[in-house]
Amino acid sequence: MASPTTSVLTREQIAEQLRSMPGWQVQGNELVKPYRFKNFLEAVDFVDKITPEAEAAGHHPDLLVRWGEVTVHLTTHSAGGVTEKDVKLANTIDQI
Repeated sequence: MASPTTSVLTREQIAEQLRSMPGWQVQGNELVKPYRFKNFLEAVDFVDKITPEAEAAGHHPDLLVRWGEVTVHLTTHSAGGVTEKDVKLANTIDQI
């Protein structure tokens, strides 16, 4: 049986979490949020700040880096969907 941190959240549980997570959306089995920046360098700097937090959590987002934008995709692949680990990392990323 999966531990509480790796159990997939229900749609209702995710919706409840998203009420306090501005900008995050559910797309398929992922939490997704675009972050906008003035230029490419600021976008890459943001990724550099996410990296140690993700490494410390042992949980690594998919990141799409474009000029002036980073889109963060979070899912727990081993669980097959969104878990508390994703919510926790999303909130950490929002603090950066």
